This record gives sequence, structure tokens and C-alpha cells, in this order.
Amino acid sequence: MSIIFLLIDLIGTFIFAMSGAAAGIRRHFDIFGIFALAAVTGIGGGVIRDLCIGATPPPGLINPLYMLMIFLAVVASIFFREVIHRLELPVLYLDAIGLGFFAAFGANKTYLMTGNLLFAVLMGCVTGVGGGCIRDILSGSSPNIFSREIYATAAIAGAGIELLGSTGLINPVISIWIAIIACSAIRILALHFKINLPRIGAPPS
Repeated sequence: MSIIFLLIDLIGTFIFAMSGAAAGIRRHFDIFGIFALAAVTGIGGGVIRDLCIGATPPPGLINPLYMLMIFLAVVASIFFREVIHRLELPVLYLDAIGLGFFAAFGANKTYLMTGNLLFAVLMGCVTGVGGGCIRDILSGSSPNIFSREIYATAAIAGAGIELLGSTGLINPVISIWIAIIACSAIRILALHFKINLPRIGAPPS
């Protein structure tokens, strides 16, 4: 199981790092800026989670496999930069898939370390959306979590499903994949059908 969850975290890191690198390419950042944006997107949410649960130093900062995933994501993003520059939707879909991986992994790790269900759901959400928020702020965009289609809600759903396995209610190998698929599907469907949470407008002047 530990190998499975490590692979899931590394896959999520690669996918999110690609979305960060893609954002840097779209903003015409230099190579350092692209790598930095890929790094904070790929490991930012996990680092915040690990600091909150006392898992220090965060593996994302000391395990070379995470840096390798970020490096490969930057190389892939630069290689396919023409496609990324033309098409926005594939990048959003990458972000949606990464969200599923991170939300499930973050909830599982937090529950194993703390045994607190509410905190595990919260940290699953933070793991999923934290890196994306940092990416959007650094690239000069409004964070998706505040202004786009269903985002944090999808992460919370994925985290909740994963905890069914973490608590032993269902097979944990099954729960992690159901959580990833459900979270990513909710996000992708929200993107496709432009589903948003209700917005509160300014009062009439």
C-alpha cells in the first residue's frame, strides 16, 4: 500500500507540475520562472499539509523523486508548448486529474497520522487546491478555488470517499481509485457543463 500511495503522490506531482509549467509558458516566463511555477504547483499543497500535520521535513522538499517529476513535467511542457499555448482546456483537464490524486492522497496521509476525520478532509482539500492557488497568484490570475467551476467541493468529495477506505469501511485499494476518479470526474463535468457554486453579487447602488 505504501508503494501505491507514493506512486499516486508522484503522479499527482507530475500532473500538477505540468499545469504550473503550462501557466508559466502562457505568461511568457523564462525557464527559471517556468520551473519555479511548476515546483510550487506540484508540491505546494503537499508541503502545506505536511507542515500542518507535523510531517517534517516535507518529503516534497527532500525526496529527489519529487524534483525528478517536476523536472520531467517542465521538459514535457516545453516540448509540447505549441499545443499548450493554443489549447486551454487540456490544461484544465490536467489540473482536474491532479486534483483527484492529491485530494485522495492528502486525506489518507492525514488520517493515518492524526486519526481525525474532519482534519483529514480539510487537509485532503488543501493538498488538492494549495499548489494551484499558489500557481494562480504567482501567475497573476484569480485562484480557481474562488472564481471557477466546482473545484474545492470536488476535492472535499474525493477526500471523503478515500476516508471510507482509510477507516476500513471499504477496501483501501478500491477507495483510493474511486476517490481519484470521482473527484476528477466532478471537476471535469463542472468544467464541461460550466457548473458553478452560487455567486453573491454586490448590492445595488
